[in-house]
Amino acid sequence: MRTADFISLKKEKGEYPIEKVNSSELAAEYARKFYGDDLTVYESFFLILLNPGMQTIGYNKISQGGIAGTVVDIRIIAKIAIDSLATSVILVHNHPSGRAVPSENDKDITAEVTNALNTFNIDVKDHIIITETDFYSFADEGYIYNKTLKETINANN
Repeated sequence: MRTADFISLKKEKGEYPIEKVNSSELAAEYARKFYGDDLTVYESFFLILLNPGMQTIGYNKISQGGIAGTVVDIRIIAKIAIDSLATSVILVHNHPSGRAVPSENDKDITAEVTNALNTFNIDVKDHIIITETDFYSFADEGYIYNKTLKETINANN
């Protein structure tokens, strides 16, 4: 007989303190703590989970790829954001090349995640690209501010 899995919401204590992350600089600084030495080796995509006061309630590694990219599954991002009861998130990934410049794929995934999470009233506050010495903020550049993000990004190119 086949049986279904029992799936539960499990919260584990982390090693990083709760911090208010209400700027791109603070988001990049917070993200650098959990990237460690891997920042220049391979590309990884993380999710910073926030409460209504813009305080961190957790973070999660969504994927880890090679030196030039990683796969980002929107369903996994949505599940983690919903399970954590986050009201907003900050997307973070690194560019091992050292260039904090978004690719077209970076812009597309930002739009897709933003549109998907809007369905659940979860805001994407920013998407940060970090390198060893620099960072890029989609929010600072005006790319994140409404539900028609894809059109906004394409209009700015």
